Amino acid sequence: MNGPRLLLLTFYYPPDLGAGSFRSHALVQALLERLPANAHLEVLTTAPNRYAGFSTQAPAVEENASGRLTVRRLALPSHQSGMLDQSRAFASYAYQVRRLTHGKGYDLVMATSSRLMTAVLGAYVARQCSARLYLDIRDIFVENLPFLLPPGSRWFGIPFFSALERWAVKRASRVNLVSRGFEAYYRPRFPRQVFSWHSNGVDRLFIDAFAEQAGSRPRAVGAAASRQPRRGRLSILYAGNIGQCQGLERTLPALAKRLENEASFVLIGDGGRRQALEARLRELGTTNVEIRAPVERDRLIEEYHKADVLFLHLNDMACFSRVIPSKLFEYAATGKPILAGVRAFPAEFCARHIANASVFEPCDPEAGESAFRRLSISDQPREEFVDRFRRDRIMSEMAGDIAELVDR
Repeated sequence: MNGPRLLLLTFYYPPDLGAGSFRSHALVQALLERLPANAHLEVLTTAPNRYAGFSTQAPAVEENASGRLTVRRLALPSHQSGMLDQSRAFASYAYQVRRLTHGKGYDLVMATSSRLMTAVLGAYVARQCSARLYLDIRDIFVENLPFLLPPGSRWFGIPFFSALERWAVKRASRVNLVSRGFEAYYRPRFPRQVFSWHSNGVDRLFIDAFAEQAGSRPRAVGAAASRQPRRGRLSILYAGNIGQCQGLERTLPALAKRLENEASFVLIGDGGRRQALEARLRELGTTNVEIRAPVERDRLIEEYHKADVLFLHLNDMACFSRVIPSKLFEYAATGKPILAGVRAFPAEFCARHIANASVFEPCDPEAGESAFRRLSISDQPREEFVDRFRRDRIMSEMAGDIAELVDR
């Protein structure tokens, strides 16, 4: 095959769980539609490892029927969710990527990255094979470092990772930022870089799962709907990571305690701060919270249908004033009321685009209770939002940008 050769680096890919996995898969599907028929796309990812408690099998090497796509899943050493363990896991991934790409020729290297280092790895590989580089940036890692690094290592760690960020971003032919909120950080630092903004979005799976509900369920709107009599306590569902970025242990136990006569919380997920969350629940004597292991998306949709309210929370780190949580798009597609502990740009996004989403200041349980009482406890389909933020449309536009780089 003599056509253009493309490489995508993504730490997560289906059947693994997580925002990066779902985004990468949608991008691959869009690229296969956009790229020339003689193009070949290689994906270097990891064997499923997002959660230690979620185990699923996937082939180490997978090719599609046309032979235009090859997915290689690299095995990692067993690890937990702590930063040190994750660093070791990434080091293993990076070593294997370097070995597999050595001496190969690519026309374009793409890297989708939430913690900077996949972007740095992409820049390294692109340099080694004299290829163009496309970066998809999903987080601002450097802004998180004061919260992630021990005090004694910040003097070295922050300048070091800042230098890596500058090198990777300047090396790229184009950089996509997943949130418009990132512009204030990146534009002053890289005024000559070409940026695009292709956000996260709503996957077809969720559009189809809740389309029938949107057309058939009665719409009870406003305070009157909230006052309709109910049987038993409300079910408030959180689905996602339980890590430092979410800061659930700082809010949810006290919030659940305040609502113990009105609501039960179900958490589906895992992560490095689960033990801290469980310890805080025991400390406060909070008994209306159940934590369950991560599940595949089909089963998660069933849980969404059962829930009365969907809960989301980000820690009070600086960069979370800029990012739009990928989970918001998924939640919004369900039509369920959303209770979100977010501030600044994501709070503005909710106010502008998502009906019946009540936001509160992160890490403030009292504000969370007030926000809960502002919700209308009723399903309200959000067809306009879903149409605007369809993942397939967003990824098609992103794939078009990438195809332009290939055609040059």
